[in-house]
Amino acid sequence: MKVAVTTSGEDLSGPVEPHFGRCPRFIVVDTETMEFEIVPNTAVTSAHGAGIAAAQLVASKGVKAILTGNVGPNAYSALSSSGIKMVTGVSGTVGDAVKRFNSGELQSTSGPTVGGHFGTGGRGGEGRHQRF
Repeated sequence: MKVAVTTSGEDLSGPVEPHFGRCPRFIVVDTETMEFEIVPNTAVTSAHGAGIAAAQLVASKGVKAILTGNVGPNAYSALSSSGIKMVTGVSGTVGDAVKRFNSGELQSTSGPTVGGHFGTGGRGGEGRHQRF
């Protein structure tokens, strides 16, 4: 399975970024082989709609899940409509996050975990989680 992890790093030892739509890049990881591809987030500098554009970008890579710190309402809607599961509250390194995902330790979210414009200084909200 392919998963996308938000990061500022260049490999599996990089940190998981707390913002989905405005993270510097994604690492798309094959959870079976741990092979990965670096995908620059072209939406990071967007004035508006970064979450939606980032969701479209990762969907085009064929990912089935996102591992990140938080996801806003617009990104949540776009990812949900693409059938992509979201796992929020993730921290640590990309490699460790993927290992925890593989072991079933991480939970998927059932709604946005922050309010709109969170990555640009907007206010966040409480998230809801369910077992993945």
